[in-house]
Amino acid sequence: MFYIYEKTSTFIMGKMDQRTGMVRPDHRQCYKTMAAAKAALTKMSKRYRADLLETVNDPVFRYGIAEAEYFHEIIEKGVMKRNMMNGNDYFETVNTPNYMSPSSETYWSM
Repeated sequence: MFYIYEKTSTFIMGKMDQRTGMVRPDHRQCYKTMAAAKAALTKMSKRYRADLLETVNDPVFRYGIAEAEYFHEIIEKGVMKRNMMNGNDYFETVNTPNYMSPSSETYWSM
């Protein structure tokens, strides 16, 4: 499994919206092979260039591709958050969904 991630924030990026060309973070998006991830990144880049935007933010330069295990162990950043119920600080990854984070009300209301 492979991820396309944003290099600065290490958010796992989802599929590109065909209508707007926007790519939003989506922790569920993964690709079975490196070739599939590269093809998706190339597709994002071509759409970006077709809109004639500045080349500095081209997806080829902003995003990287990594194997899932390597990404989670080495690349993925973490943040300190506060547990909503007892006030203790804890460490979690930036790609943790809100409903799985003890710092959110959604986690405690399920």
